[in-house]
Amino acid sequence: MIADQWERAVVLRLGRLVGVRGPGLFVIVPFVDQVAVWLDQRIQTTEINAEQALSKDTVPVNIDAVVFWQIHDPERVALEIIDYRQAITRVAQTSLREMVGSSLLSTLLSERKQGDQLLREEIGRKTADWGVAVLSVEIRDIGVPPALQDAMSRQAQAERERLARVLLGQAEQEVAQKFVEAAETYARSPAALQLRAMNIIYETTKERGATILIPTAMVDAMNPATVLGIVAAAS
Repeated sequence: MIADQWERAVVLRLGRLVGVRGPGLFVIVPFVDQVAVWLDQRIQTTEINAEQALSKDTVPVNIDAVVFWQIHDPERVALEIIDYRQAITRVAQTSLREMVGSSLLSTLLSERKQGDQLLREEIGRKTADWGVAVLSVEIRDIGVPPALQDAMSRQAQAERERLARVLLGQAEQEVAQKFVEAAETYARSPAALQLRAMNIIYETTKERGATILIPTAMVDAMNPATVLGIVAAAS
């Protein structure tokens, strides 16, 4: 008989295990030997889901995941378990539900990579005795009820609005502090205040193409109240 490169044949002789044959050409004794099972050692996938599983905070969620596994010990797979594919599916579903039941919804949504790792370790620990190695587990989708999605959306919007108000308050505080520092500077230096007043007049009139002539004596006597009056008149 011939086994492909990825195949292994479990051979029994009068009901007893003779060995695992393949890949390539191998010989069996007619009426004495038989190939009990052909096993594929390529990487295979199994889709699992946990419908309406309750999280630790009693939120019903639907989770879909994919398990990537491979047979590493054909002899144990043939002798230790009847239907290894169905067993992998059952173990994976049970482990997924256990993880959902012991985790908060926020943890499931924000730490998928950690959830994948926990599932891989848990499923791999249970299937190792059967000769099956779990390579990886990937959570594809986490579904929550529509009503809860709306509540989570409103919560996220409220949180963003709260952060925006905090940032606005911090900005106002910084601006007020800068105004205090500027007032102290102008109080120590009257010349700086006069220059600032002239600059305010210039900034107010430059876009309209107006020209204002101010006597030097007026500039010397300029104070903040006079500046505001001139600006209002220019406007």
